[in-house]
Amino acid sequence: MTTTLVEARHVLEGFGPGDAPIVHDDGAVAIEAGQVVAIGHAAALRARYPQARRLGGPGFVAIPGLVNAHHHVGLTPLQLGSPDHPLELWFASRLGLRDVDPHLDTLYSAFEMIASGVTTVQHLHSRAPGSPDDVLAVARSAIAAYREIGMRASYSMALRDQNRLVYEDDDAFVARLPAALQPAMRAYFARFTLPLRDQVAITEALIADQEDDPLVRIQVAPANLHWLSDAALGESLALSRRHGLPMHMHLVETPYQKAYALKRTGLSALAFIHRHGLTGPALTIGHGVWMTEADIELCAATGTHVCHNCSSNQRLKSGVAPVNRFVARGIPVAIGMDEAGINDDRDMLQEMRMVLRQHREPGIDAPHPSPAQVLRMATERGAATTPFGDRIGSLRPGSLADLVLLDWRAITFPYQNADIPFVDVLVQRAKTGSVRTVLIGGEVVYDEGRFTRVDRDAVLTQIESRYAQPLTATETERRALGQAVFPHVRSFYDGYLDGLGRDPFYRSSGRF
Repeated sequence: MTTTLVEARHVLEGFGPGDAPIVHDDGAVAIEAGQVVAIGHAAALRARYPQARRLGGPGFVAIPGLVNAHHHVGLTPLQLGSPDHPLELWFASRLGLRDVDPHLDTLYSAFEMIASGVTTVQHLHSRAPGSPDDVLAVARSAIAAYREIGMRASYSMALRDQNRLVYEDDDAFVARLPAALQPAMRAYFARFTLPLRDQVAITEALIADQEDDPLVRIQVAPANLHWLSDAALGESLALSRRHGLPMHMHLVETPYQKAYALKRTGLSALAFIHRHGLTGPALTIGHGVWMTEADIELCAATGTHVCHNCSSNQRLKSGVAPVNRFVARGIPVAIGMDEAGINDDRDMLQEMRMVLRQHREPGIDAPHPSPAQVLRMATERGAATTPFGDRIGSLRPGSLADLVLLDWRAITFPYQNADIPFVDVLVQRAKTGSVRTVLIGGEVVYDEGRFTRVDRDAVLTQIESRYAQPLTATETERRALGQAVFPHVRSFYDGYLDGLGRDPFYRSSGRF
C-alpha cells in the first residue's frame, strides 16, 4: 500500500479540552488509502515509513482542512445584478438575477474555497425552478462539479412550501399587487412551486445517488420557519430520522424573522421548532442572530449547533450574532460564508479573522473568541454539522486525510516574534497566497496555485463567454418584474416590527 508522509514545522492535529490546540512540532502525518494512519514526530514517522512519498517539509505548517458550513452559490448575487440590500429586500432584488449553469457555477466557488484551504462545504441549494426532474438535474449537476474538482461536499436541496417572497402567503401577496403585475408574479411563483411529497422524493433520490460516494453526502435542509408549513417541519424531521441525517435550517437571521415567528406561533422560532421535535444534536441553526437568552439556553440544553455567517450578517444588515454568549453556554459554533464573504469571494482565512475581530466586546474583561476557538469553529465544529462528523476536521488516526499545507515563511515574512503561539499567528496572518497544497482524501487537488483535476482558466473563460452574451428574453422579463415588485415588497414590511416584544436580552445589548 502506498503511504504519503506530509511533513511540517508545525502540524495541528486538532483540539483538546478548553479549545487547547494539539500541535506536533517538527511533525508529520502518515496517509494510506485516503485516511490518516499516524501522526507524530517527523523523524520517527520517516523511520517507520521509509518508502513513503514525502510532501511538505520544515518550511510548512499543516492543518486540518477547513469546513465552510453554510454555502449557497458560485457567482455572487452582486456579480449577477443584486446589490446588498437588507435581507428581505434582497430576496426581491434577486428576482432579476441572470441564469447560471449549475456545474460551472459550483466550480467557480469551489476554486475560491479550496484556494483558501476549504476541503469540505455544506452546500445548501436554496431552490431550483421547474419539475422534479428539472430540480434533480440541477442538484446532480452541482454535485458532479464537486466530484470533478475532488472537493468533499454535504449537499442539500432545501425544503420550502410557502411564503416564497415575503412573509405571507403567495396568493395573498399577489392579490395586493397592481393587476398588471399579478400574472407575471403568479407565473414566477409557479416555477418554484412543487408539492411537498415531490420535494421529499427529490431528497430521497439524491440520498440513493450518493450511497457509495466517498466525497458527497446528503443533508436535510428545512429552509426557514417562514418558508415551511407545520407539515413541512414534520417531513423534515421524518427524513432526518429515516436516514440518520443531520439537518441545517436558517433561523432568526433578521428581526423580521423574529417578528414572523411571534406573529405566527406566539413563540420564538426556536421554541416552536423545538415543539415539533427538530432541536438537538442533529440540527444546525444557520445564523441565529436574533435568538433570545431563553433561546440560547434551549439551544445549549438540547445540544443544537449554530453556524455563524459573519460577513453575510454584515452585508445584509442582519445584525451581530451573540457568538460570545453561544460559546459561554457551550453551544458548538461553526463558520459559514453564505453567498460570499466581505470581499465578495469565498476566502475562509479572511472569514476567520472577521469572526475573531467582530466579537471582541469592549472592556478589559469582556468576552471575546480566541484564535484557537475560531480555528476550531472552522474545522472540528464545522465538521460536526455535516454527515461526515468527526471523520473530518482533525488529523487524528482514522480521520479522512483532508489537510492543508501553508508556507510558514509567507505567513511570517519579514518577521514574527516566536513568543506568539503558532495558531494565533496562523489565524491572524495567513492569506490565500500562503496556501501551497490541499489534500482531500489523501489526494492532492491543489498545488502551488494549480488545480490538479480541473483547468481553472478554461472554466473561467467559459463563464466569461456565457455572460458576455446579452440578457435572454426570460432574463429581461424577470429583471423587469423584480424592479416593478421591489417597492411593493418594501411596503409590505412597513410597520412589520411594531409591537414586537423587547426582551431584556435585546434591551441590555442594544441590539433591538
